[in-house]
Amino acid sequence: MVEFIANSNDRLDVVVSNELKISRNQALNLIKDCLVNVNHKPALKPSLKLNLDDKVKVNFAQPKPQINQFEVNFDIPIIYEDDDILVLNKPPNVVVHGASSLKEASLVEWLNEKKFMLSNLNGAVRAGIVHRLDRGTSGAIVVAKTNYAHTKLSEQLSDKSMGRIYLALTDLALKQECIIDRPIGRNPSNRLKNAIVSNGRSAKSAFANLIQNDNANLIAAKLFTGRTHQIRVHLLSINRHILGDNLYGFKSEKDKIPRVMLHAYMLYFTHPRTGEKVEFIAQPYDDFMSIILKNNTMENFNEKTKPSYLNSIFSDLSSWLCI
Repeated sequence: MVEFIANSNDRLDVVVSNELKISRNQALNLIKDCLVNVNHKPALKPSLKLNLDDKVKVNFAQPKPQINQFEVNFDIPIIYEDDDILVLNKPPNVVVHGASSLKEASLVEWLNEKKFMLSNLNGAVRAGIVHRLDRGTSGAIVVAKTNYAHTKLSEQLSDKSMGRIYLALTDLALKQECIIDRPIGRNPSNRLKNAIVSNGRSAKSAFANLIQNDNANLIAAKLFTGRTHQIRVHLLSINRHILGDNLYGFKSEKDKIPRVMLHAYMLYFTHPRTGEKVEFIAQPYDDFMSIILKNNTMENFNEKTKPSYLNSIFSDLSSWLCI
């Protein structure tokens, strides 16, 4: 619980955001979840104008676990756990958090069923969720157990000191290592897709070849921004497609690939409690590995995906082609 005296006449969500040093969206979720009181009464409107010296109380009590609407019929490997954070290897085709259109259990419901303590800065539906992965994308994701950890991790997400290196299987190899710096926004002709648009939000990605063969090409991608479908949209802009990504143009008559072959392989950030720089590896799932190992050896895959090797690739981008 945090209590403070309002020192401005701003909106409630603005004041809570500034006082707690959290995002406006997190402040909105706290208010919507009835966790904010003004002058000892629940405040339900984010737009409420405060008066000077109003007493504001934010209750960080753990939200009651939601009753699962759907059966949790999957498990999620735990890469690391302590009192502040949980690092998971999200399986493919698991949605991170619920939505009105979702008719199956999400990762958050799995967390609730396992009775993990979770932060509530993003509300009960997104409890503990700092960042997300698309449904078909597998790999490393960090979950905040406490509001303190959530705040610190969100700061790193904003200032880009938290990062991920992805592995992807593509239909064609890259012509060369490259940086794609092109704005991304909603596709004007298809609401399910994003696209390179002149008035979109800035988006920057770096791509490198790791393994090239006739069956599938393994590439690595590092993001400098976090736009929805960013890797998929940027690859499409250079006529490259991730295997299984039918939404963004992958076509194959021979192979029936049920999901996008994109995996968040490395996750790095500063631990919110200890201040130590940490790095985690999420091993790719069997469906991903079975494709790359058709014409490759495990030894070669391990050599090309060593964290030290991947870090060295992206350590100096000054000579890379920038598109």
